[in-house]
Parts: sequence; C-alpha cells; structure tokens
Amino acid sequence: MPKNKKRNTTHRGGSGGGGGSGAAAATAATAGGQHRNVQPFSDEDASIETMSHCSGYSDPSSFAEDGPEVLDEEGSQEDLEYKLKGFIDLTLDKSAKTRQAALEGLKNALASKLFSEFVLERRMTLTDSIERCLKKGKSDEQRAAAALASVLCVQLGPGIESEEVLKTLGPILRTIICDGTASVQARQTCAACFGVCSFIATDDVTELCSTLECLEHIFSKACLKEKDTSGVGGAPNTALSISSLLSWTLLLTICPVNELKKRLEMHFHKLPSFLSSDDVNMRMAAGESLALLFELAREMESDFLYEDMESLTEMLRALATDGNKHRAKVDKRKQRSVFRDVLRAVEERDFPTETVKFGPERMYIDSWVKKHTYDTFKEVLGSGMQCHLQSNEFLRNVFELGPPVMLDAATLKTMKISRFERHLYNSAAFKARTKARSKCRDKRADIGELF
Repeated sequence: MPKNKKRNTTHRGGSGGGGGSGAAAATAATAGGQHRNVQPFSDEDASIETMSHCSGYSDPSSFAEDGPEVLDEEGSQEDLEYKLKGFIDLTLDKSAKTRQAALEGLKNALASKLFSEFVLERRMTLTDSIERCLKKGKSDEQRAAAALASVLCVQLGPGIESEEVLKTLGPILRTIICDGTASVQARQTCAACFGVCSFIATDDVTELCSTLECLEHIFSKACLKEKDTSGVGGAPNTALSISSLLSWTLLLTICPVNELKKRLEMHFHKLPSFLSSDDVNMRMAAGESLALLFELAREMESDFLYEDMESLTEMLRALATDGNKHRAKVDKRKQRSVFRDVLRAVEERDFPTETVKFGPERMYIDSWVKKHTYDTFKEVLGSGMQCHLQSNEFLRNVFELGPPVMLDAATLKTMKISRFERHLYNSAAFKARTKARSKCRDKRADIGELF
C-alpha cells in the first residue's frame, strides 16, 4: 500500500445487478447436497410445503431490502451463515440464472452486515467461485461476480487476504475491461470493481501504476473520440468511460506524490473535453474529477495554476447556469447543482461540507477526496453503508473515525425515539427543506424554459 494512504494497515481482519429475475431459481437444492435446476415458482404449482422448504434460501434480494436491523431481529447469526453457505454452494450450479442469483444473494448479504470470521474462513472458496463465474459466465453473471468481489474486499479490508483476492481476480478483471468484444455492462462493472479492490488491496506502487494505465487506456480512447466527433458516441461506451474515470480518480487519492504529479501532467488537460459530452452523467463525473484533481494539485503546490484557467472557468460557469432547451429539466437541475460546487472549488478553493449520520455518530465530509471515496463505497454497499461505517475497521480507518463505538443493548434502547416523535421530526425537516429549496430554486431559468 502506498505510504501516503491515510489508514492503518495493521487491521487485516476486517457501479452487482438486482437479483429479481433468477432469485427463485437459486433457492432449491436436493437433500443430498446436489443441486438441480428449478423453474421459478408459480401460484398454480407451488404448494405450502414447497414454499416452506425453500424459505431458507428465499429471495436473495431480501438482504438488501430488509437491512441489517431486520436481519438481527429475524434470525440468529447461525441462521444467516446457513443461508450464506447455501448461496456459496449454488454458485457451482449448472444453471446460469441460479449462479447469478446466488452471487447476488451473497453480495446483498455481505453488503448489509459485517461477517468477518465467516468471510475469512471461506475467502478462498468465495474467490474461486467469483473467478469461475468471471471466466465462464455471460454479461449478467460477470457483473454479479464483479460486484461480489468488491464487497468481499471491503469485508476483508487491507492485508494479505485481500491481496490474494486481487492477485487472483486482477488479471481476469483487466482482461474483461480491455476486451472490446465483451459486454459493455460487464466491462463497466469490472472497471468499478478493479478500482475498489485495488484501492483496498494494492500495496505495491508498480501494481498501482499498472492499474492506473489500464483505466487511463479506456477513458483516453473516449477522449480522442470526443475530439474527433465533438460529442460522445454510444451511451454504453460512455458508461464504461465514466466508470473507468471514477475508478482512476479514486486511485489517484492514494498515489505517491511523484507518481501523482506525472499522472496530472499527462491527463489533466484531457478532462475538460468531457465537459462538452452529450451525456449529463459524463459531464458531472468529469466536473467532480476536475475539482478533486485541483484539490490534490493544490495540496502539493499551494500556488498551482492551470494553464488554460480562463477557458475552463468559462466552461464551468456555462454548465452551472445551463438553460439549454434541448436538455431534460431534471438533468439541468442536477448539472447546475454539481457545477456550482465545482466552480466554487476551482475558483475559490471552497467545498460545501456535508454531514453523514450513522447510529450515534456523525461524519463530516469536508473535501472532494473524502466525498469521492464516500460516494464510491456507498455505491458498492448501498443501504449497508451505515452498518459498515459503524463496525468495519477498514472504512473507519479510511474516514478517520477511530475504533468502533461499542454500545450495549440498554444504551441502544434509550437512543430510540418513539414513532410519534419521529413523525414530528420528519414533518419539521420536510417543511424546513421545502422552504430552503424554494429560496435556492432558479425560478427565472424555469420560467425561461416555458417559452
């Protein structure tokens, strides 16, 4: 791990798809341990006994919907681990839908709650299953496997175990990312996974540079097409470029200073071309990446100046006040909000501080580096982010939260507010939010769009 990575490496025990379509197919196994393909249940042929028998491995997506609190209340740790063992076994099934649903069930479960010992004991088995599905699976299965790989590394944290996972899966992820014949959606998910896993597990600067070069190759090609056509190509390729750019930006935050300077000199000037993209997500990703690069550059040199600063600020100001009638109103509002912050960061070196609450704790996001890191892991963990911020030592080290706060059951009970109090609080917050948004809303721009 590069020396300037801001986390304690002694703790070593530490952008998949939705699981609706093949979830039922992953729920059946024979009594002897051998698995068979089962069609999704229907109202006509599903008896009460059959549904009861299969409820142990029922819908994998329920892990994401219920969240860690429901999991704790409805079943013991042993019951949850029993379900996870069933999903691990089903990753070997002959049916692609069954394997995909099992991968999604594992991903949702591991994203919702910390299973440190369970994952450590079965790390090699999980890695083998992911490797097999990445090599032999089609697009959706590869996406589910890559998403599970990201969550697996988050569970393991930095250390020998996650390094072994990256050593096994890294070459496969790299091959899929660079394979022009592979599914663009699979390449996009693998690019995001490669960035997250490398952020957690890479301990060697040479390996880090190799990963950066792989990602640079993807979005640099998109940059050349941008200049040739004065616009982005197809939407799928744009999504791949966004994923590669965001992963590359994430890895720059842990780059040694000398290597960071080299990367900025090579690629800083390329990002402004993405601001003229037809895709609003590409424009916003490029804008936020630019703000982060300015922040990193100014940390190295307080008097850093971009060579074409005037042209860049004009472009950012135009996007912050965009009133183009040919763009969707929702997209324009999102874009204006993002680029107002980006413009302020570039011109005034300012960042709008955000507060994240989880349990009894609060975390203040006060820099673009911290925001990008938080957004990345929020995308990986979804609703389980709060649980991991409370108990995952790796994430607590990344965000400098200190050791996990241990609270007994009595303390937790006293912290809970009644349903009526929660309703009053939400009503007051809604009213205050509505008033604040009414003041900030750009009414003149909205009126102009009617004509």
